Amino acid sequence: MTSLFCFGLGYSAEALARRVRPLGWRIAGTARTAEGQARLASLGYDAFLFDGMAPGSGISDALADASHVLVSAGPDQDGDPTLRFHEGDLARAPHLRWIGYLSTIGVYGNTDGAWIDETAAPNPGSERSTRRIGAENAWRAFGNAHGKSVQIFRLGGIYGPGRSAFDDLRDGTARRIVKPGQVFNRIHVDDIASVLFAAASGAGRHTVYNVTDGTPSPSQEMIAHAADLLGVEPPPEISVEEAKLSPMGRSFYAENRRVANRRLQDDLGVTLAYPSYREGLADILAKSRT
Repeated sequence: MTSLFCFGLGYSAEALARRVRPLGWRIAGTARTAEGQARLASLGYDAFLFDGMAPGSGISDALADASHVLVSAGPDQDGDPTLRFHEGDLARAPHLRWIGYLSTIGVYGNTDGAWIDETAAPNPGSERSTRRIGAENAWRAFGNAHGKSVQIFRLGGIYGPGRSAFDDLRDGTARRIVKPGQVFNRIHVDDIASVLFAAASGAGRHTVYNVTDGTPSPSQEMIAHAADLLGVEPPPEISVEEAKLSPMGRSFYAENRRVANRRLQDDLGVTLAYPSYREGLADILAKSRT
């Protein structure tokens, strides 16, 4: 049986699970809390508790049956918790033929708005992104040491149903922050699932893929477009200096880059359903009204 085990069966991993479950794949994964574990179990998944502080009970046996593993749990200050506690289980897994690791385009750092692709050298500008590069390198080393296929997916800003500009507008947290020349890359969660499914099915000859819609754009424009679709007034524009951003928010606005996605199209053969936020937002709104 084809079996997917997800370290961190959250928003993006669940999109892949929904894609492959109708094909007869068995789905298992981890949550960080007992409440999260119960939620996954209620959806019919084999659910395990793994908080990154100790090996997860039952995970070793589950990995012995896994054919595919997706890792979306991020690194901590001590490295990648999945490898720290379950490297041996993964190395011994007799049926395992694919490991996907979800990373971030943040590893490229700032390019002052210039276009880059997967051939660009990582240049992380934050501790968070530096940890991601460390985790990417650790997974590459694991694959080489144990003869396992590992592919790394550097994601743009993730959005989709329940996690979009519409939700921010409705709950009053949307802000139109303006920094001249600033753009961000995004990716719809269902397009992430398409990319991962193609790779898990054996497509692609590369180790690293940028998973973005290829249409970087200013954040304030997306918020204004979402407001227009809802028929509401957008929040007023404010400068990045006026926004009083958190340290994480400031780090996002300190980096400006345009990330290309040709490799996922040319090598994985994926045609994105949502080539920009405009198609993505339109679909989210249409489905919410059906």
